[in-house]
Amino acid sequence: MSAVAEAPTPPQPASPIAGFVDRNFRWLLVWPSILVLLLIGLFPVIYSLFVSFQKINRRVSDTSFQGFYNYERLVTDERFWDSVINTGIMTGIALPLELVLGLLLARLFLESFPGRQILIALIVTPSVIAPFVAGAMWRLMFENIFGPINEIIRWIVGGTFDLLWLINDNPLIVYSAILTTEVWQWTPFMFLILLAAWSNVDKSQLEAAEIDGASGWRVFRRIIFPAIRPVVFVALTIRGLDLVRLFDIVYALTRGGPGNMTETISIYAYIKGFERFDISMTAAFAFVVIVSLSILVMVVLRRVGVTQ
Repeated sequence: MSAVAEAPTPPQPASPIAGFVDRNFRWLLVWPSILVLLLIGLFPVIYSLFVSFQKINRRVSDTSFQGFYNYERLVTDERFWDSVINTGIMTGIALPLELVLGLLLARLFLESFPGRQILIALIVTPSVIAPFVAGAMWRLMFENIFGPINEIIRWIVGGTFDLLWLINDNPLIVYSAILTTEVWQWTPFMFLILLAAWSNVDKSQLEAAEIDGASGWRVFRRIIFPAIRPVVFVALTIRGLDLVRLFDIVYALTRGGPGNMTETISIYAYIKGFERFDISMTAAFAFVVIVSLSILVMVVLRRVGVTQ
């Protein structure tokens, strides 16, 4: 007697919830992290915007709408514009220096040689030091009487040399000390990124250019730089943002002095918010800086093709 074959069970229709999960599974995975990022990143911006339209300082705590009172105070504050100029000068000098030195170091370490890994590790060491610690260390080195920098110069010139590097009326001297510390610490960052990018340039194109007799500068301009240009733009963006919010090194070296000669926008915000407790004006300043830097980053990323 033959067994009667059972009819296959028809598939049950999926529930609406299961269908929704199947269609949006990848978004459901990333949504918790996106929510956390929004809470951490977006909430302070919105809160600063609300506070910037109030009047809160050490004497008054008026949470009523004050209009653009704090923004008017900000744009008419000469000290604010001085800090913007100081930050722009430091950024405009340090960023190209770090890029050029990073490229030169990357070219130097492109080929393998004995001790290469050890030397790279030594070069990278400054970038792993806390910026405030680096600033404090260089403050001791720039000390006018017992600092090693003045001692070396005394040994070279063979006489007395007691230059006040950090409290000098000449901005060229004070800025030289700050920029030396900044470039010393963060050039290794540019070096590592550029070395990684340069190492991945197509070797066949370089060999073809060498066979054709192209000069080193022509090879760099026509082959190497176009290949590493996106990485260069990203590295410049990262370091540019770091320089715009420069605080630790300058504060450790000069506290923004003499006077406000080396006061950056971060030190300006620190003094306004934490020493004078002008909360609403500091919030207005923070909102202006956040919006300005966000627009700048969007423009740079769009230019290098990261966003369309």
